[in-house]
Amino acid sequence: MKFELNLPKQNTNSFMRDCGYIPEGVDSKTGELKFSRNLGTSYTRFHIYCTESPAQQGERKVFMNLHLDQKRPSYKGTSAHAGEYAGSVIEVEAQRLKGLTIS
Repeated sequence: MKFELNLPKQNTNSFMRDCGYIPEGVDSKTGELKFSRNLGTSYTRFHIYCTESPAQQGERKVFMNLHLDQKRPSYKGTSAHAGEYAGSVIEVEAQRLKGLTIS
């Protein structure tokens, strides 16, 4: 699920940590920031890719692409996995993130 947030008082890394996400670095192919948030003891986790726009007038827009990983990639060297990119679980998490932005 793709959506955008306005972060007037925080940078993306600190906002995502405050939301319970762990930074995973930068995607080598796209340059996007990667974050994940585990959901219990199994592999199931939210995974999000972020792109920042340059701050204008003290406001930073962040474009987010959120999905839910259901299991680890099946084959070594691949990124294919059982992921959900839409649905109520994804929508609830996107709304949670939107509700945590500081105005």
